[in-house]
Amino acid sequence: METERLVFRDYTKNDFEHLYTMTREPSVMKYIRHGGPWTKEETLQTLEKFIQWNKAGKGLLLAFNKEDNQLVGTSGLIPQVIEGKEELEVGYWVREQYWGQGYGYEQANAWKEQGLKLGHKRLISLIQHGNTGSMRIAQKNGMIHEKDVDIIGKQVAVFSLEV
Repeated sequence: METERLVFRDYTKNDFEHLYTMTREPSVMKYIRHGGPWTKEETLQTLEKFIQWNKAGKGLLLAFNKEDNQLVGTSGLIPQVIEGKEELEVGYWVREQYWGQGYGYEQANAWKEQGLKLGHKRLISLIQHGNTGSMRIAQKNGMIHEKDVDIIGKQVAVFSLEV
């Protein structure tokens, strides 16, 4: 899949450094999972999960800038279970050096459109409170704040879009 400025591809076993580039950045990880940089072990376990998801045609993909082939972030459609209900999340991370340049929205919008094209009638984004940038992106992407849920001990906003 591609957008105007980005090209996406599945994760492979050779992408540990790409993923670790993001997971070791405190600013990027502040609102993801436990809220801090990940260890190499956490990153390796997550890479394996991303590879398995990709083999099943879902999950996060790497996003590269078409112009210089630099890693911008990761994004995709992530299977989630929220309060016992299966959901499909539009998820997106952007490396700090690319913040404020529209890459978050570009990724989120592309995956929203892909989810709708695949026939999904409902999509969500899970955003930890305090992450106002991602909340703005979700709203710009047509989502509304539906409710808050507890995920691993953190209050997380569920933004949703239903068609």
